[in-house]
Amino acid sequence: MIYFIEDDDNIRKLVCYAISHAGYEIEGFSKPSEFWQCMCKAEPELILLDIMLPEEDGLSILKKLRASSETESIPVIMLTAKGSEFDKVTGLDMGADDYISKPFGMTELISRVRAVLRRYEKTKTSAEKTFRLGGLFVDPAKHIIEVDGAPVALSFKEYSLLLMLLEANGNVVSRNELLTKIWGEFYDDSRTLDVHIRKLRVKLGDCGSLIRTVKNIGYQIGGAVGE
Repeated sequence: MIYFIEDDDNIRKLVCYAISHAGYEIEGFSKPSEFWQCMCKAEPELILLDIMLPEEDGLSILKKLRASSETESIPVIMLTAKGSEFDKVTGLDMGADDYISKPFGMTELISRVRAVLRRYEKTKTSAEKTFRLGGLFVDPAKHIIEVDGAPVALSFKEYSLLLMLLEANGNVVSRNELLTKIWGEFYDDSRTLDVHIRKLRVKLGDCGSLIRTVKNIGYQIGGAVGE
């Protein structure tokens, strides 16, 4: 199920029509309060979230989703008429999984939905092995991330980055590969990657230094061996 929060009736109906005809179940909400009521009953596989909304804006909703352990990993695609660099970086920095500016074509939107769901499913069903590197421990099957035995909470994007670097088993992963596989083929703004790497390092504390920058190429986290 996909949840879509959009106060413009025409856009909401059009998107719901297009998404449902693409083979997905979708439910639209005109107000955040309606969305939160439904979230208490069932969680979606993906959320399409407009930024400019009545009652509370989309960034506030995103912040609440990422602050809760129950909803922090739900993929979120931001939809907004705002197209400034600030809005894009802010949304992605707060944990959005994708960002598309209005006006947009239904074909592009559906493609983005499929890409995000595909990446999310791949992350959920990735290797059953666990990883240990210094004080860092990651169990993909149980979605456990620990540093020196203490749990660490990561956004879906941050977790995807960490897992992709660990699965490279010490090899360098190029910036382009990270952007393409985690953000999709629509992104070429490497600053987005840098922001997430920086936040990931901070959250990993002492283990943040394990993520090394390979100048003009990409990133690596060396010597990780799956158990």
